[in-house]
Amino acid sequence: MKPIKHLALLALTSLFALTALAADLDINGVRVDGVADVQNTRLPLNGAGTRYKGPFKVYVAGLYLGKKASTFEEVVSQPGPKRLSITMVRDIDAAELGKLLTRGMEDNTGKSGMSQLIPGLMRMSQIFSEQKRMVAGDNFLIEWLPGTGSVVTVKGKVQGDPFKEAEFFKALMSIWLGPAPADWKLKDALLGIK
Repeated sequence: MKPIKHLALLALTSLFALTALAADLDINGVRVDGVADVQNTRLPLNGAGTRYKGPFKVYVAGLYLGKKASTFEEVVSQPGPKRLSITMVRDIDAAELGKLLTRGMEDNTGKSGMSQLIPGLMRMSQIFSEQKRMVAGDNFLIEWLPGTGSVVTVKGKVQGDPFKEAEFFKALMSIWLGPAPADWKLKDALLGIK
């Protein structure tokens, strides 16, 4: 009888843990889902926060992973699908956003590393230039899909072919999680560091 009670307690505890993981958040008026479905895999929210530029809120970001990660290296080396979701809380020129993403990659990758990423950088710049403006409420996703590569979705629409190189995904993630992140507080929030 005791093993059955133990299993029942374990199942109940697991259910509560999954429920806690699945809790949605409201950050600066943006709903951040507690779980994301990516490539038929349920990914819990690893962490979420707001990107500030001076006193201004720019966007809310949420990082979804198969298992908890608290360092950049753990995020990029973890197997399975991953998602970074970004929702704007203010209007911004999309071409300028693309330039800021490129600069963030350069700040964390260095000039020699950037030379290998030039084709991907040109495509990324084109993706955001074609958007013209990102307004409050607009969302874009950066996903790593094993066997496919990095997929960028803007305003619900997949933007061209995947970026197949794992190094490109790593460079993208370095914008927010690398040694010189765009926003240190956001980095800590995405990594679940209080």
